[in-house]
Amino acid sequence: MKIDYTNKFERKYAELPKQIKIRAEKQEKLFKDNPFHPSLHTEKLSPKFKDVWSFRIDKNYRIIFRFVENDTVLFLNIGSHDYIYRIKF
Repeated sequence: MKIDYTNKFERKYAELPKQIKIRAEKQEKLFKDNPFHPSLHTEKLSPKFKDVWSFRIDKNYRIIFRFVENDTVLFLNIGSHDYIYRIKF
């Protein structure tokens, strides 16, 4: 699976604490193998027609993404649960 990153994702990733970056990289590897692995808790966000999904980095941090082509995913944003779920897509 190929993953592309928005500029916003890259900026927000750069701001994360080192431990969260390490955990995010681990979860990204798992995501590449299986985007619906149970430990990721992948879910489609509301409104459902927007086709925006999230998965867990840990209990507090999430990655928001969109499936864009057969084997390509676009990571839109990354951040704490409270930050991510306030965003309008």
